[in-house]
Amino acid sequence: MNKSVDLERIPVEEVLEQLKCTRAGLTSEEGARRLLVFGPNKLEEKKESMILKFLGLMWNPLSWVMEAAAIMAIVMANGAGRPPNWQEFVGIVALLLINSTISFIEENKAGNAEAALMAGLAPKTKVLRDGRWSEQDASILVPGDIITVKLGDIIPADARLLEGDPLKIDQSALTGESLPVIKSPSDEVFSGSICIQGEIEAVVIATGVHSFLGKAEHLVDSTNQVGHFQKVITAIGNFCICSIFVGIFIEAVVMFGIQHCNYRDGIDNLLVPLIGGIPIAMPTTLSVTMAIGSQRLSQQGAITKRRTAIEEMARMDILDLCNSKGDVRKKVHAVIDKFAERGLQSLAVAIQEIPEKTKDSSGEPWQLLGLLPIFDPPRHDSADTIIRAQILGVNVKMITGDQLAIAKETGRRLGMGTNMYPSSSLLFEDKDASIAAAFSINEIIETVDGFAGVLPEHKYEIVKRLQERKHICGVTGDGDATALKKADIGIAVANASDAARSAADIFLTEPGLNAIISAVLTSRAIYQRMQNYTIYAVSATIHIVFAFMFIALRWSFDIAPFMVLIIAILNNVTIMTISRDRVKPSLQPDSWKLREIFTTGIVLGGYLAFMTVLFFWAMTNTTFFEEKFHVTLYRPWDYGESVPYRPQDYRKSVQKIRAALYLQVSIVSQALIFVTRSRSWSYVERPGLLLISAFIVSQLIATLIAVDSNWDSVTIKGIGWRWAGVIWLYSVVTYIPLDFLKFAIQYLLGRKVRNTLLQDKTAFTTKNLFSDKNSYRELSEIAEEAKHRAEVIR
Repeated sequence: MNKSVDLERIPVEEVLEQLKCTRAGLTSEEGARRLLVFGPNKLEEKKESMILKFLGLMWNPLSWVMEAAAIMAIVMANGAGRPPNWQEFVGIVALLLINSTISFIEENKAGNAEAALMAGLAPKTKVLRDGRWSEQDASILVPGDIITVKLGDIIPADARLLEGDPLKIDQSALTGESLPVIKSPSDEVFSGSICIQGEIEAVVIATGVHSFLGKAEHLVDSTNQVGHFQKVITAIGNFCICSIFVGIFIEAVVMFGIQHCNYRDGIDNLLVPLIGGIPIAMPTTLSVTMAIGSQRLSQQGAITKRRTAIEEMARMDILDLCNSKGDVRKKVHAVIDKFAERGLQSLAVAIQEIPEKTKDSSGEPWQLLGLLPIFDPPRHDSADTIIRAQILGVNVKMITGDQLAIAKETGRRLGMGTNMYPSSSLLFEDKDASIAAAFSINEIIETVDGFAGVLPEHKYEIVKRLQERKHICGVTGDGDATALKKADIGIAVANASDAARSAADIFLTEPGLNAIISAVLTSRAIYQRMQNYTIYAVSATIHIVFAFMFIALRWSFDIAPFMVLIIAILNNVTIMTISRDRVKPSLQPDSWKLREIFTTGIVLGGYLAFMTVLFFWAMTNTTFFEEKFHVTLYRPWDYGESVPYRPQDYRKSVQKIRAALYLQVSIVSQALIFVTRSRSWSYVERPGLLLISAFIVSQLIATLIAVDSNWDSVTIKGIGWRWAGVIWLYSVVTYIPLDFLKFAIQYLLGRKVRNTLLQDKTAFTTKNLFSDKNSYRELSEIAEEAKHRAEVIR
């Protein structure tokens, strides 16, 4: 091929000559040879360095705080005849590496599983090889191949159109043109464009990196926009960081400005909130939760292209069914009357005579022979699926190109209602002017069960207006690329067009809509785990920061940073299991309520901080524990009064107080997760075995450290089993009011606590509820009740 020839402009016959091919296509041998020369028909993949990806997991604001604490432990923690805090430095670095390693492994595992599934769903194209048409992966195309382009196809390579009717092409992804363009025979079409009307053959002239898309790849919008989920997580992380620095600022001012504290002791006290208060496990826990959830969704037949779509699906409250063909079983039944009223489509049959019997002959006018009624019954599971969606608080709307009468009959059969309007209602062209006068277009879209006779631009407008009304809108379809891309969650059904798959966030690998219900439930379970952790993270930050700050300022008591690091490590191990915890998905769409998260975290964390300070006060300033439980502990300020002062005894008593304080904080800070993970009583909703096991093991380790440790390097001394028993009892008493505080917060924030307490349902429906496939009346009643309940709650 002469590279100086412009294949885009010369006549098609010359193109075939230059490419040394014919309209009969290439042979398999020639195609394989050219593939070695031109390379596969795909853009160069940007290979991400595994090392940079791993290090990137430690590059976020929360990790920065921990990294600052590590540097502070060896650079600023000097003086008073003591070496730098090397053990704290090593522990912090180890904690960061462990978190990043876990996140790296789980994300790669999920990514590999998704890649394997995606490989089986790679773009296909019809290519003429060896004189036969066959469907092949688009990646094997080479210049000179003859392909066919039809409605819904993403054009796989730059090509020149051969003989046939003109195509209507959407080039918006390449040129930004919002309107489709007409392409006639001999015109060029570019890789990445979408065919929205027509069918024609074409000859490939450029592939892969040599195509228009490959040369102008920078024009494709690849901006990583910050999604809602990332904004929420950033807000929670910033709240925790601000809380820590407020505590550190107050502590530093009082210690160094008022109390004139020893520099080294003051630095150690400032390390405590930095190490213990930061929710360092947050990025890893949420990342692993998303990765595991993505794997489970793929096992259920729903592949996610965008991980944050999982969180958005949990918040979805409206699902638009834009696909009236892809999820119905093709059955044709002849009926003799009332086609449309009975849900029957009509097929016109016509005949044309072509005297010349040539392809180019215009022939005689078409003559209508008659109409054939066609019955497309819903799938056997469609009604069950829609009812389950409505029970889960998802308002299902049908958006179809069928006639209004057909849409109403289908809605009746599926139990989703018959309150449907023609697409003219969207433009106020409906004959019934009273509708336009009584309702705004937004009210019509919100309240109807569906629209009939709609065009792609109507679907886009419906989704847009629902989003403007603050709805999280999901769209499912097999070829509605524009609406799928506009929706918060675009779901391409099985056998969807390449364009639909490209535009969608999630695409199904199994026929029917049942996979959507599984995806909704799984997404809500994933969301629940993430929200549970964020409430815990805020609570733990408030607890650690303000409890230790008050103790340090009120009693000038020095906390051992290494012991707080041990608490952080043990908490980290336990918290990681949240990603696999047993949770009960919500019966209604979820949403990130930052006000509730922060309020709950502040109240629960503040209460635990108070109980920790109370424990310290009772242990060091009263004889309560000695009198009630017969345990002994000399207090530092007792020496010189009732007890003769001996330096070794003084130091030993301080070390024991540190060990006791360490154990109390370790127990209650981890036990808190059982409260935040449950919407009801924490002892009613049984946690997963992995979470329980992690808690038991970590707290057994914490107890053994407090009981028998004799670590002079971190200045703690074992307190014995009797004191450990007292601390466990105190922690149990501390735990009991947490549920009541949680419910009080929900009540004050307007949540229906009574329903939460008494509700003992699961979101997973059973076969008994939907066993009778023919009981549409009963299903309709259930649907209406579910819809009404959802409207009241919203």
